[in-house]
Amino acid sequence: MTLCVIDKLLDDPLDTSFDIEPFIHGSMKRKLPELELAIDGLLTPEQAGKIKVIKQHYEDLESRKTDLEAIILSLAESYAEEINLILTVPSFKNLFSAIAVVSQIGVNMGVFPTAKHLCSWAGLTPPNNESAGKKKSVRISIADCYIKPLWVQCATAVVKSEKHPEIRNRYLQLKRRGHKRAIIAIARMLLMAIYHILKNKVLYNPDLTRNPMFVQQTVKSRWNKRFYWHKLRVTELRRLQPNSHPP
Repeated sequence: MTLCVIDKLLDDPLDTSFDIEPFIHGSMKRKLPELELAIDGLLTPEQAGKIKVIKQHYEDLESRKTDLEAIILSLAESYAEEINLILTVPSFKNLFSAIAVVSQIGVNMGVFPTAKHLCSWAGLTPPNNESAGKKKSVRISIADCYIKPLWVQCATAVVKSEKHPEIRNRYLQLKRRGHKRAIIAIARMLLMAIYHILKNKVLYNPDLTRNPMFVQQTVKSRWNKRFYWHKLRVTELRRLQPNSHPP
C-alpha cells in the first residue's frame, strides 16, 4: 500500500470509503480488491495517532539514510575508477554494492600475492586438512561478518540470471554437491574476477571467472576417463579374440 493511501486515511480517519485506485500503481493494481478490503473498517483517532508517529519515524529514518548515503558517496569519489570497474561484474548493478566491496577489500591488490589468498582472507576457501594422504571434509574459514554475506548475496542473485552462462553453467555443475557449496564456489569465482579486475585495471570478461586449476584438473580427468575406456575396450577385444594374438 502506498503512502498516499495512508496520508488520505490520516487526513480523515472516519472516511474509509474513498476510491483508492488513483493511489495504486504498478503491480499493486492486481491486489486492488485485497487493498480495498484492508482499509474497509473503522479507524479510531487513537489508532490514527499511532500511525502518524510510525510514519514520522519512518520519514526520519529515510532522511538519516539519505544523509549517510551522501557521506558515503563523497568518500567514494576518490575510488570512482575502481568502482566503475566493479560495476561491470555480474550482479553488481547497485553503486553501493560496489562501494561495499571497495570498503571491505580495498583497491590495492598488491597486499594479496594471489587471488587465492584474497579468497582465503574473505572466508571463501576451505582450509587444507590432510593427514597421511587422506583429505578430510572441512568447512570454509571464518571471515568478517560483512564481506562473506555480501558475496553470498551477489552469487545467489547472479545464478538466477541467464545473461551470464559461464557462471550459471558452473553453478549447475556444482549444484549436485549441494546448493550452499555451489553458491560459495560462485562467490569465490566473482571475488577472483574482481581481484584481477582491480589488479590489472581491466573490465570484466567471462575468462576471468575460469579457474586455471579447475580447467587443468578437468582436462586431466577427462583424459584419464578416455584412457580407461580405451584400455577396457582393448582388453575386451583381446578376450573375444584369443587366437588373434600368438603366444
